[in-house]
Amino acid sequence: MSAKYVVWFDQVDKEDGAIVGGKGANLGEMTQAGFPVPPGFIVAVAAYKEFLDHNRLEEKIRKELEGLDVSKSDELERTAKTVQHLITRSEFPKDIAQEIIKAYFALNDDMFKHPYVAVRSSATAEDLPNASFAGQQATFLNVSGESSLIEKVKEAWASLFTARAIFYRVTNKFDHFTVSIAVPVQKMVASEKSGIMFSVDPVTNDKTKIIIEAIYGLGELIVQGAVTPDHYEVNKKELKILIKQPRTQERMMTRKGSKNSEVNLSKSEGSKQKLTDKEIVELASLSKKLEHHYFFPQDSEWAIEDGKIYLVQTRPVTTLQGFSASSNQLSAESRKLQAILKGDPASPGMASGPVTKLTSPKELNKIKTGDVLVAEMTNPDYVPAMRKAVAIVTERGGRTSHAAIVSRELGIPCVVGAKGARKVLKDGLVVTVNGTNGEIYRGMVMSNIKLPMPHVIHKKNLKTATNVYVNLAEPDRAKIVAKMNVDGVGLFRAEFMMAQIGTHPRKFIDDKKESLFIHQLAAGMTTICEAFHPRPVVYRASDFRTNEFRGLAGGEKYEPKEENPMLGYRGAARYIADPRVFEMELEAIKIVRNKHGLKNLSLMIPFVRSAKELLEVKKIVIGAGLSRSSSFHFWMMVEIPTNVISIDKYLDIGIDGVSIGSNDLTMLILGTDRDNSEVAKDFHEMDEAVLWALERTIKACAKQGITSSICGQAPSDYPELVEKLVSWGVTSVSVNADVVDGVRQTIYEAERKLITK
Repeated sequence: MSAKYVVWFDQVDKEDGAIVGGKGANLGEMTQAGFPVPPGFIVAVAAYKEFLDHNRLEEKIRKELEGLDVSKSDELERTAKTVQHLITRSEFPKDIAQEIIKAYFALNDDMFKHPYVAVRSSATAEDLPNASFAGQQATFLNVSGESSLIEKVKEAWASLFTARAIFYRVTNKFDHFTVSIAVPVQKMVASEKSGIMFSVDPVTNDKTKIIIEAIYGLGELIVQGAVTPDHYEVNKKELKILIKQPRTQERMMTRKGSKNSEVNLSKSEGSKQKLTDKEIVELASLSKKLEHHYFFPQDSEWAIEDGKIYLVQTRPVTTLQGFSASSNQLSAESRKLQAILKGDPASPGMASGPVTKLTSPKELNKIKTGDVLVAEMTNPDYVPAMRKAVAIVTERGGRTSHAAIVSRELGIPCVVGAKGARKVLKDGLVVTVNGTNGEIYRGMVMSNIKLPMPHVIHKKNLKTATNVYVNLAEPDRAKIVAKMNVDGVGLFRAEFMMAQIGTHPRKFIDDKKESLFIHQLAAGMTTICEAFHPRPVVYRASDFRTNEFRGLAGGEKYEPKEENPMLGYRGAARYIADPRVFEMELEAIKIVRNKHGLKNLSLMIPFVRSAKELLEVKKIVIGAGLSRSSSFHFWMMVEIPTNVISIDKYLDIGIDGVSIGSNDLTMLILGTDRDNSEVAKDFHEMDEAVLWALERTIKACAKQGITSSICGQAPSDYPELVEKLVSWGVTSVSVNADVVDGVRQTIYEAERKLITK
C-alpha cells in the first residue's frame, strides 16, 4: 500500500489491530470475509503518532497528567479538558490531511460531491475478549466536507483523553501512551432501522439463541439506552423466531440537512414491530456466520437502508461468565418480598441496597459503595459510579444498552426499561434488584445465597474446616472479592489476562518482545496476589484451546485447525511440545514471587493426559528455578477420566494438590457436550459415574495427605453434593464469587452434621 497514513478496509484484517485498532481490524476482517460492510478507510495509528510528534504533545500531556488523582472527579474533568484542548488546537500535519482528503473523495463515484461519512474511534486496546475499552472514545455521524472531516479526526484523537478514558487506564494500570488510536471513516448508512445483535444470549449465556434488538433511525439511541428497543430471540440452529417483543419508541435520530436530529414518533408509529420476520431471520443468519468466522460469540451492530442490511461493527462478547445461583434459588428469595416495579432483565443476579438517583454524570459523587444506582439511562461517563453500585436500574434501554453491557462486565444485577423508576424509587429507599427476571422489590433479601457481587453485608462470617476458595480471572475485581469471606483463590485463570493482552504469545517471541508479555502477565498476577496476601493464590497455567488461541492477533500463524479442540493441542501436551510460552508464564510467576515478595502464588497444570506428561512438565518448572517448597505448591487439574482411574500414579510423581474440574470431567465421563443443545440434557454432575470419580479422587488424595479441591460449577448448583464432598474429606471448594456465602453455609451445616453423628 502506497499511502503512509491511510489504509482501506480491504487492505487490513483482524491481525492488524496494532495498525488500525480493534474496530478498524474487525471492519477490515469482515470486509475481506465478504460480509456486507459499508465501504471506508482508516486513518492509521501512524497518523496519530506523527501528529503527537509533530506538535511535541506527549511531553506536554504527561506533564498535565502527572500527579492526577482520578478519584477526584472535578480535578479529573478539568485535566481531561485541558489535554483535549491541547490536541484539538494543535496543527494538523499537511501530508496526513492530504491523504485523508484524497481517500474521502474516493468514496464517491463523483469526485466533486461530499459524501456523508461516520467517523469512529478505534483504540489499539479495544474490542479484545474481556476488555472494556470499546465505547470510551468518540463517534461522529453524518460528517460531510473535507474540513469537517479533518476536525472530526482530530476530535476523535482527543477523545482518547476524555475523563472516563483517563480514569479507565489509570485504574487498570495502562500507560496513557501504550494505548494508541486509529480513526475508521465509513460511508454513512442512512439507517431506516438499526440495532445490535448477539450470537449468544448475553443475560443467560444460552448459546442456542441469537438476540436482536432494533429501533427506527440511527443506532446511537439504542447504544445510549435512550430508547427501549424491540427484542427478538431466534433459535440459532434452525433460525426459527422464538420471541418477538415490539416496544414503543418515542423518538428516532435521523439526518436533517447536514445535522443529526431527533424526531418524535407518534404512539401508533413507534409501537409497530420494527423488523419484518424476513429481516429478523436474515440478521440472525449473519450473526451465526460471524460467530462461525471468528470462532467466538459476537456482539454486532447493524443498519438497514433501502431494505439492505449492513454490518457496521462487531466485537467479541465480553461477558460469558454468567451467574451461578439457580433460578429456583432466586425465585424462592424474591417470593419473600413485594414487587414494586418491573423492567427487562439485563444482567443476572440479585442485590439489595439503598436507592440513589442520578440525573447526569455530574452527580457521580452522590453514589456510595453498596447503593442501587437509578437513572434514566447511562453512558460511559457513569462507569466510575457503576463500579461502586451493587445494582443498576434504568428507565430506558434494552439488553444491549450501555447499562446492560457494563453491568454484565462488572458482574452486578441490572434491570433496564423499568418505566417510572425515577418516580417509584425514592432516594434512600432500600430495594432488591433481581436482574434475572427484571423485578425490583421493596426491602432487602436476608438469605446468604443471593448476590453476584460482595458489596452487600453478609449474614455472618462463618468459619469452616473445609476451605472456601474463589474462582477468579479478572484482576480488576481482586480487591473487591478479596474482602469476601474466602480463604484464597483456588482457580486463577490465565486466559483472561492473555485475551486482554490481545496478541498471541508466540508473536511476542517472534518479535523479540518476550519481556513485554512477561511483565504484562506479571502485573495481573501481582494485582491478585497483593489483594489476597497472605492467602494462597493457585494460578492455572494457560489452557486456551487452539480455536481460542487463533482468535488472538497473530494466532492463525501458530495454531492448527482442529475438528475437536477440546481433545486437541492443549494443556500439558502443549507445554512439552513447545515450552516457550509456558516458560514466559513461569518467568512472570518468578517476578511476582521474587521481585515483589508475594510468596502466596502457586502453579496448577491443566489437562494432563498421563503421569509421564506430568513428570515432563514438572522438569520444565524445576528447570525454570521453581521448586516445590512450603510456599510454592505444584498442583494438577483432574478433568480427564484417566486422571481418576490412575490417580495414584499422578500422586506418586510428587504434587501438592489436585483441583477437580467437574465441568470437563463430567462431559468426558458421560460423553456429552453441555454446550450442544442436542445432548446437553444428558449432562448431569450428580450422575453416579461422576460421583464415583469425585469420591475416588478425594479419598486417594486424603490417603496420601495431599490437598484436594473442586473448582467446577457443581458445588454451586447442588448443596447435596457439597455434603458428600465434605464427608469424603475434600480440603477445599473453589466457587464463583456470587455463591461464596451460600456454599460456605452449606459446608458449615455439613460439617456440623458430621460432628454430631
